[in-house]
Amino acid sequence: MSKIELNGALFSKRLRIVYDAWNNAQKDDDYSSISEVDALLLLSGDHAAEDEPIRKGTAFQTWLLGFEFPSTFLLFQKNQLSILCSASKAKILSQLKNADSPVPIEFFVQAKAKEPPTDALPRFLEAYTSFDRVATLTKEQQSGKLMDDWNQAVNEAAKKPTLVDMAPAVASFLAAKDEEELKCVRTAANMTSTLLAHYIAPKLETILDREAKISHEAFATQIEARIGYGEGDKAKGPDMKVWSKGRGLNDVDWESTEFCYPPIIQSPSTSSGYDLSPTAESSQDDISHKGVLLVSVGMRYKSYCANLGRSFIVDPSKEQESIYALLVSLQSEILSRMKEGAISKELYQFALSYVREKKPELESHFVKNIGHGMGMEFRDASYLLSPKNSRKLRTNMVYNLVLGFTGLEEDGKKYALQLVDTVLVGVDKSTCLTTGVKSIKDTLFFLNQDEREGQSSKAPAKKLPAAKNGANGNASPVKNKTAGGKVLRNKTRSAAQEELVQSMAAKIADHQRELHARLHQEGLARFSEGGGGIGGKEGKGWKRFQSYKGEAGLPREVENLRIFVDRKAQTVILPVYGFAVPFHINTIKNVSKNDEGEFTYLRVNFQTPGQLAGRKEDTPFEDPDATFIRSITYRSADAHRFDTISKQITDLKKEVNKREQQKKEMADVIEQDTLVEIKGRRPTKLPEVFVRPALDGKRLPGEVEIHQNGLRYQSPMGSQKIDILFSNVKHLFFQPCDHELLVIIHVHLKAPIMIGKKKAHDVQFYREASDVQFDETGNRKRKYRYGDEDELELEQQERKRRQMLNKEFKMFSEKIAEAATASTGEPLEVDIPFRELSFEGVPFRTNVRLQPTTECLVHLSDPPFLVVTLSDIEIASLERVQFGLKQFDMVLIFKDFTKPPLHINSIPSAQLDDVKNWLDSVDIPLSEGPVNLNWGPIMKTINEDPYEFFQQGGWSFLGGAGAGEESDASDASDTESEFEIEEDESESSESSEEESDYYDGSDASDDEGSGSDFGSDESEGDDWDELERKAAKADKKRAEAGRGNESDDSDRPKKSSKPKPKGKANGKR
Repeated sequence: MSKIELNGALFSKRLRIVYDAWNNAQKDDDYSSISEVDALLLLSGDHAAEDEPIRKGTAFQTWLLGFEFPSTFLLFQKNQLSILCSASKAKILSQLKNADSPVPIEFFVQAKAKEPPTDALPRFLEAYTSFDRVATLTKEQQSGKLMDDWNQAVNEAAKKPTLVDMAPAVASFLAAKDEEELKCVRTAANMTSTLLAHYIAPKLETILDREAKISHEAFATQIEARIGYGEGDKAKGPDMKVWSKGRGLNDVDWESTEFCYPPIIQSPSTSSGYDLSPTAESSQDDISHKGVLLVSVGMRYKSYCANLGRSFIVDPSKEQESIYALLVSLQSEILSRMKEGAISKELYQFALSYVREKKPELESHFVKNIGHGMGMEFRDASYLLSPKNSRKLRTNMVYNLVLGFTGLEEDGKKYALQLVDTVLVGVDKSTCLTTGVKSIKDTLFFLNQDEREGQSSKAPAKKLPAAKNGANGNASPVKNKTAGGKVLRNKTRSAAQEELVQSMAAKIADHQRELHARLHQEGLARFSEGGGGIGGKEGKGWKRFQSYKGEAGLPREVENLRIFVDRKAQTVILPVYGFAVPFHINTIKNVSKNDEGEFTYLRVNFQTPGQLAGRKEDTPFEDPDATFIRSITYRSADAHRFDTISKQITDLKKEVNKREQQKKEMADVIEQDTLVEIKGRRPTKLPEVFVRPALDGKRLPGEVEIHQNGLRYQSPMGSQKIDILFSNVKHLFFQPCDHELLVIIHVHLKAPIMIGKKKAHDVQFYREASDVQFDETGNRKRKYRYGDEDELELEQQERKRRQMLNKEFKMFSEKIAEAATASTGEPLEVDIPFRELSFEGVPFRTNVRLQPTTECLVHLSDPPFLVVTLSDIEIASLERVQFGLKQFDMVLIFKDFTKPPLHINSIPSAQLDDVKNWLDSVDIPLSEGPVNLNWGPIMKTINEDPYEFFQQGGWSFLGGAGAGEESDASDASDTESEFEIEEDESESSESSEEESDYYDGSDASDDEGSGSDFGSDESEGDDWDELERKAAKADKKRAEAGRGNESDDSDRPKKSSKPKPKGKANGKR
């Protein structure tokens, strides 16, 4: 125990809180219980049993001293603090004497067991009995030898003070958390959320999907085992596969981690019925696979608690869906009202009135209180959110917000619903510290999904009967389960696969219709106020320029009345009728020279309105109706002089254009504020990293430092550095070196900065993962070891090195995010690319791997980097989506219509479904088309009048969702005839692609389960003449029945008559 170090500064700070509250108790109702007492007595007996909840006295002592000290008494007097304890504890607590305590501290040290007793206890009793009124925790029962001696001494005392219960005041001391306490609470909440999202929910889905037989108690035991179990050699540590998925849980002190109570799992098969209290237990009954399942789990980190509870409903009724939706909306409303000064009973009354207004029949089923204060104590009854409690909420208090209904009934069976979260009270509103698995799509599981989809979606309805038949051909419907909108595994795999394709396509189609409708409404709302558009001319006006302020400014050379190019004034002086007339270079469009006989003609062309000059077509003029000179022509016999003048004017024009272009490029470059360096301690550093864009000079690794308001990269040379302020950071990425050569921390900026002579939107810090600096060929081990052992060892070392690199860079990126959040007040989170969702494409000139993250689409491995913020995207257009083509293109149109669309070309067609699923999952509207669009004129038209564009249908000209109704007809015709492919591709496809089209076509028809006339003939091995005859017969039949939508098909066999035999041969092979 002698190694224990107490935090003296924290002790004195909290002791001062106690004395300040005590001295001003009459002014604050929260401390009224100690307003008229002479002393405060805190008794502590032997250590409580493991299964007992933390007592308020133990929590108060731990909060004040930093540790629990059993058999220790504290007597708070107005002029001093008296502590009765053993000699060993006094030695530790003596550290507090050096602290800046508001009152002096006196120790009453008791003798050791075998030594003669001291007068410590009688003197402490004398001090205690000298007071008339003493506040203590009257309801707490302590035990132990010291408590027995104390109780005997008090009973024998002649005078006994009047005792007052100080529990309400102690609760107020502990209620508002400081930064140290909040850090522990946030960690506990993060662990609880991670456990729910990455273990409990997926495991529960698996149990329901496979209809596994497992008891509630067994599942609860499995959950508890995630923090480790066993002792000694058989001890098993925490399950890092789960915890590594949570943010900032790599440095957790697992010794200080425990569950507040055994996890509670309840289902319809629970014999004791549903119970929403934390004292409920997981029964030994097997988990039911239908109905309502309740999960409650609470974790404690360094004595501070966090708790959450969720309801999962399998095959919910409409009523159950609406009740759960009511709980979610009620929580959101209450969070906005839980703030500084709010009164507990008013919050409960609001919740009750909200339920009464929305669903009056549920009022009698609503919980009797909606939560309680929480900290070291799991349940602080002093801050109960009940209809009788008048206590006010204060900033930084932590509550366990419990919303639920009990005694509900569905089909004659009782059930309950709950939504429980740990919340932090703020000045204006409260925020949930526990998150995840809360929305309807995450908590509702549906049986008989095929029937639901048949009602809600037209597209897949006709295919559902095939999905209902089992693998053995029986007509009994297959039981399907979905969770979070995902179809889980079926009992028959073939049915599951077919159902998966159909249901996903249907869901994407439905969701895309919603997204397109919302996009259209938002577009109308966004541009309705502004009326017309920007026409691409925003900020583009008549720019005045002046060559000279007066005649005195003209150069001497004009006296000769000859053409003169004044580079300094950026002016060309031309003689016109005996006058030297200056023309600024911006008024000149170009100059041309040609020779005719012995004379040379020099023609100077000027900028004038109405010229079809491409980009310069929309050049503004001060007065477009004025009279303009289109050109001036000069004749001279001196060809050499005109050559020189022509070259001078052209060079000056190029120079000015280049300067304007550079000025335009640098327009958005910002001048950053000064970096405030950390003082008093060394900054957190990441050594041995390279930076991109690279600094001038030799390529050497430097180090990145985290300072008060930004980052600094310091080169080893010392003279060069890069400062990045947190206020200018838009996104922060960490890309691990799994399957990559580099481990990367990438910073994407809000506005570009200058690095060297170039502007940069992105700054990247990286280290090479491959250990190239070690020469392994001369290793001594290789002399004595042969075979694969050495290679295996090297591979293991490489793996470990990569893991260490990932851990080091991830921890540093999280520290950057924490520092940025603390500096700016805006949350900055580390974004990690999802490699499993990646796809290949060409955003610039080379084919690269594009990886989605939570907020962006990125390519970080090589420059030029690509970072596209998903929230900036208006719509995604998938182009060249044709049956048989190997690749397609994606165009991302931004909400800022002045920005040019981003083209990502040559994405493999095999990844089309993956790209569509990803775009749909991040709520980006998408469209499909067979050809590339010319987006330059399209965006120009939109910019001229965006409101008019949306009034005329907006993005509907793209054809809506990829799985929408417009594309259904073309999809159907694709499967009817292979000849249609040839005309669709006649302009774009090459002969090399045509050879593989037929193979792809047969695959597609097999997958869709539809065989066309020509496809079935092909399997019979008909020759070309037979196919030609059948095609002509089919054309004739269609012509007699009416051409309709398939009128174009009649020409196709003739157009593709030559290459078909070759295609058939390839198809058979």
